[in-house]
Amino acid sequence: MNSPIMIACAHGTSNTQGAAEVNALRAAIAELRPGLDVREAYVDVQQPDLVDVVAGLPEGKAAVVVPLLLSVGYHVKVDIARAVKSRPGSAAAAPLGPDPRLAALLDQRLREAGTTDNDVVVLAAAGSSNPNAAVSVEELLGQLRQLRSNRMVAAYGASAQPSVPDAVAMLREELAGGAGAGDSAGAVDVGGRVVIASYLLAPGFFHDQLAKAGADVVTEPLLPSPTLAEIALDRYDAAVATMGETPGETPAAAPGEEPNEASADAQRSGFFKVLRRFVTKYFPR
Repeated sequence: MNSPIMIACAHGTSNTQGAAEVNALRAAIAELRPGLDVREAYVDVQQPDLVDVVAGLPEGKAAVVVPLLLSVGYHVKVDIARAVKSRPGSAAAAPLGPDPRLAALLDQRLREAGTTDNDVVVLAAAGSSNPNAAVSVEELLGQLRQLRSNRMVAAYGASAQPSVPDAVAMLREELAGGAGAGDSAGAVDVGGRVVIASYLLAPGFFHDQLAKAGADVVTEPLLPSPTLAEIALDRYDAAVATMGETPGETPAAAPGEEPNEASADAQRSGFFKVLRRFVTKYFPR
């Protein structure tokens, strides 16, 4: 089968281990789907840049950009969207999160770190100025709450509130019975620890910052895990399924994205496709 190329697009990192983990994720995707052309790309820090990868695709070959990112944000809504729009016949998949499988993986990381029911947990995400990113993280937090009874809050490394250090300080005050304790503290037992659940793919700048946030324990990032490769392929398959839709059909909203926003994006995309056909037909270059 002549499947579209998968461009597995990560953020990029200068951390050697983090880069190796993301490369291993791409290799795991290719291993799960023999024959699929899986290509490397980044939106920041590393090369090859996504724009260059898209521009260098074989003529007439379809492609799907799969964000190796955990939520909707600037890189998904702007960088990846622009790259896809520059290449007719390409499409963007939804990011990896939220997904119940990621919640299960976070639960596994918490258990590996020795987290008990008495501990309080900060779900630490990278953060984004796009409000849909926080919606995605809160949805993931809700999925994690279905698996654990701990008091848990979401926090962010940048561009959103609360910050991870602020969330750690708030929960530590609750544990000590301070001003933050009370009804909001839920079923916190005095004597527990503050644990940061790293909602990050791999080691890198943001994960390094978690060690400085004042928690007692920081879990390992999500990688390595075969779960991420499975989710990436699911996102790819979902995007491929929508590539043959007629202009009147609206693709499903990405996780954390409001349906009306997805509809508006689809309408704009459809308009530009029609305009491009008109210009190509009547004003050939």
